[in-house]
Amino acid sequence: MRILAAFDIEKAYGDRRILRGADLEVSTGDRVGLVGVNGSGKSTLLRILSGQESPDHGSVTLDGRLALLDQEPDLPGDTVGEAADAALGWHAELLDSWQAALDAGDMNAAARLQGRLDVVGWERGHEVDAMLDRVVAPPRDALLANLSGGERRRVALAAALLAQPDVLLLDEPTNHLDAETIDWLQGWLASYPGAVLLVTHDRYLLEAVADRIVEVEDGQTVAYEGSYADYLLARAEREAQLQRSEDRRLSMIAREAEWASRSPAARTTKQKGRLQRLEALRDQPGLKRQQAFSLDLSTGLKTGRSVLELVQATKGYGKPLFDKLDLNLQAGERLGVLGPNGAGKSTLLRILGGEEALDRGSVHKAPRFKVAVLDQHRSGLVDNDTVEEAAGGGSDHVLVGDKPIHVAGFLARFLFPRQMLTQRVSTLSGGERARLLLARLLLQGCNLLLLDEPTNDLDLQTLRVLEEALLSFDGAAVVVTHDRAFLDRVCTRVLAFHGDGTVQTYADRQQAARAIAEVHARQLAAATDDKSEVKDAHQARKQAQRQDRLSFAEKKELDKLPARIEALEEELAEVEQALSDPTLWSDRPDEAPALSARATALPAEIEALYERWEALAERA
Repeated sequence: MRILAAFDIEKAYGDRRILRGADLEVSTGDRVGLVGVNGSGKSTLLRILSGQESPDHGSVTLDGRLALLDQEPDLPGDTVGEAADAALGWHAELLDSWQAALDAGDMNAAARLQGRLDVVGWERGHEVDAMLDRVVAPPRDALLANLSGGERRRVALAAALLAQPDVLLLDEPTNHLDAETIDWLQGWLASYPGAVLLVTHDRYLLEAVADRIVEVEDGQTVAYEGSYADYLLARAEREAQLQRSEDRRLSMIAREAEWASRSPAARTTKQKGRLQRLEALRDQPGLKRQQAFSLDLSTGLKTGRSVLELVQATKGYGKPLFDKLDLNLQAGERLGVLGPNGAGKSTLLRILGGEEALDRGSVHKAPRFKVAVLDQHRSGLVDNDTVEEAAGGGSDHVLVGDKPIHVAGFLARFLFPRQMLTQRVSTLSGGERARLLLARLLLQGCNLLLLDEPTNDLDLQTLRVLEEALLSFDGAAVVVTHDRAFLDRVCTRVLAFHGDGTVQTYADRQQAARAIAEVHARQLAAATDDKSEVKDAHQARKQAQRQDRLSFAEKKELDKLPARIEALEEELAEVEQALSDPTLWSDRPDEAPALSARATALPAEIEALYERWEALAERA
């Protein structure tokens, strides 16, 4: 059954047309991956589908509930807990609807709603804390105004998943998540009963979750059935077919043009028709080739094999992040850094870049040492600068190696057309900002490249370009990333932070993942052995608290008990008064037996309600 549909969507910002007739349909159970180059309109399309933005033309229809994880989420409330609790509003509405149906005596509606509650659960409040823990969100009482961008994204992800909509729209959900959480999210999405529309640079996640890929290309959408791997094959076949069609068109134009140059025009009706066909062929739009760019970060700086070395390096803030770490970075080496958020990965990069000092130990740098940094906050750009100013620093030309190149020509290599040169940096998408920073890295030159979550917000094409550039880089690179495919393809070894001050080197990501899993298993076993009695007692208390806690229905029942008792007591008084009236026995003797029976039953009913009231009140 179709849940969400968009028809002929058009959207422009000023003179820049983003979408020009995009169509999309999502049905129950669909797993759709939305791909396209940075700036192609993927995030814009998601915001239009969710109703956050209106299209300039076209329509969107929705049959069900929808939730969006935006790249810059707007969270309700003041605290993390309030934002997460708000995501369960749908459940409170479902309970209210069920109670309203009961109160109205609509048993069919009540039965239908009760069936749905039986499926989704009558109590969902405990899931909020569990979900916040699962995505490593800040504490419930943390103020939203004080959160970093990554923390806000994790809270927003928890809220989107808790909402359990019919259609879940996720824009780069793996940004700011560690590898363990990404693995969990992948399993969660694969088993989610609703529909999922996913924008992500994580190729492993796309391959595992998506069963259909929709590409945004030149403002329109092209759908491919199957997984991400199937899409790559089908897209290559489609491009080859389009190229063959374009070659035939150009060949026909050349042949017809040659005939037209040798034949008297407009002599016969047949010749006129042939000339019209030639004009029609010329008027057809040519094949629009996907723009591509390359990135060569090599500088030719000669520093010897060793670029930088840490000796007995120790750093911590109250507790150690790493202790007596020895690390030697060689030219041509690409070191991947793994670990949970807050373990010290970004701190290590700042130390390698000279922004922070060690508590103890030493740093040895090679002669002619030069470092370049791409941090996860994409800093180094001034929002009010134009794209041209950000690249050229106010100059018309930039030096690539020792050759001067005009800024416009240089930026064109990075897919920034002339009409974007005057665009403000603040209006760029996350991927466009990253591409602009990559351009600046090329200008900067270095023999140590520090990349902190470089794949965030990059499209798949730019990811491949960055991978190729790193594979041919003649210096050393240190990459902090949770992108599993990127690590597997690029890195020559992996440094893993275990989160307890222990840092270990591994041959690759898979070996590190196995070691981390073994460490977690040992820690869990030790904690179970040492604290089993405490844990059992704690679980027993929690179970007792859960059992004693009033359900939503019981709370409603407790609220209504005083009125019910009062009504029965009034009824008893009326029955007793009727029985004491002499005219009952003389004028209406047939009513007397029923009234007598009711007078006998009512005290017991009232007593039972009083007992129920006391029992519920004690647990409230």
